[in-house]
Amino acid sequence: MKKITFIGAGSFDFTRELVRDLFTFPAFRDARICLMDIDEQRLVFSRSACEKIKRAGGYPAVIEATTDRRQALEGADGVIITILSAGPEIFRTDIEIPFRFGVDLCVGDTRGPAGIFRFLRTAPVLLEICRDIEKYCPDAYVLNYTNPMALNCRYLQEMTNLKITGLCHSVQHTAKMLADWINTPMDRVSYLCAGINHQAFYLKYEVDGRDAYPLIREAAACSRIYNEEQVRNELFLHLGYYPTESSGHNSEYYPWFRKRKDLLETYCTHSTGWNPGAHAYILNEYFRRTNEWKKDIQDWLSKDQVDLKRGQEYAACIFNALFGDQEPFSFNGNVRNEHYISNLPEGCCVEVPVTVDETGFHVQTVGNMPDHLAMLIHTAASSEELAVRGCIRGDRRLVYYAVLGDPLTGAVLSMEEIRQMVDEMFSANEIYLPQFAGMIE
Repeated sequence: MKKITFIGAGSFDFTRELVRDLFTFPAFRDARICLMDIDEQRLVFSRSACEKIKRAGGYPAVIEATTDRRQALEGADGVIITILSAGPEIFRTDIEIPFRFGVDLCVGDTRGPAGIFRFLRTAPVLLEICRDIEKYCPDAYVLNYTNPMALNCRYLQEMTNLKITGLCHSVQHTAKMLADWINTPMDRVSYLCAGINHQAFYLKYEVDGRDAYPLIREAAACSRIYNEEQVRNELFLHLGYYPTESSGHNSEYYPWFRKRKDLLETYCTHSTGWNPGAHAYILNEYFRRTNEWKKDIQDWLSKDQVDLKRGQEYAACIFNALFGDQEPFSFNGNVRNEHYISNLPEGCCVEVPVTVDETGFHVQTVGNMPDHLAMLIHTAASSEELAVRGCIRGDRRLVYYAVLGDPLTGAVLSMEEIRQMVDEMFSANEIYLPQFAGMIE
């Protein structure tokens, strides 16, 4: 009986969908699924959902739930991490402080000032979890879903020797979106995608072995399709390669879309959740979910039918390749750059093709990114490197330098304004970041 542990199992959607996916593999139908969360109420809901899936499929699996991390981890073959560190009120400051200074964010969970401070809060918690993994199941394979993905993975791959990678669904979801735009089934599509999390690009996108970019370019010229992903289509038309991740995310990674109201109205009216004062939309939506999560879960639990078909997340496929039916599987994973992309910083966290089998992870060497893409990605990766070093050393100045290098922030603020903003964000996070002391001098 294989044991698979979920840390942060109160993340209801992720947990129930990933457990459903695990049960689609014969090797895991009798697995021991251990759910762990510090929120007992959410944990009860997640266990109920997993039991419902188990009953619907007639699976002989064992479902356990605990608030004891040691108990959850002991003897685990695989660990999935889906935590959220700190609550919604501190997330509010990630968005509102930059907005007050003039930085109008859209999502704020990946990089830039909001993503960096989310990382600084999350890193110590993730490290505690990983220290327990080292102690209680050191041979386990670890899959991280917690954002900011690249920063968290880079930090953990620096601070631990665990077999860990990070998963994000933007690569496979975007590949499917493009296939739909050109009316092509996915079994005819092949692609090479590389970069860093949320800033990767399809270096090749082919149908039956032939370049499909002319078809995608033709589709993007249609106003209906262009408006589905305004920012991403604009990036594609100018850069020549299609980016992963949504327009909302991409709009805040570059200096071209959110620094003026007229640009917001031109590029961010569709597909980014923009309205006058995007920060208000973000927070309203975030708090709506926070306030309505219980009703949403109860609605799902009350339904008679359970969809048992495998979804698009890759965790179950990866575990199946490693210690299940051992069918090799390929995906884009977040790994430490060891010459995999030669014109990005060595050691930074890159998102590149990985094949997994019973012997472990095998990372594909991509070589050079196109120079103009490498230029853009290098800036973000270098900012992340500074943030990680600042986190490890407790050095405010390195964090300031990391935010200083953020393209959107630099397009809007002076260096002194950025310093003041970073100091204010440190003050707001003081109880979560005791390793940082004093103001930036």
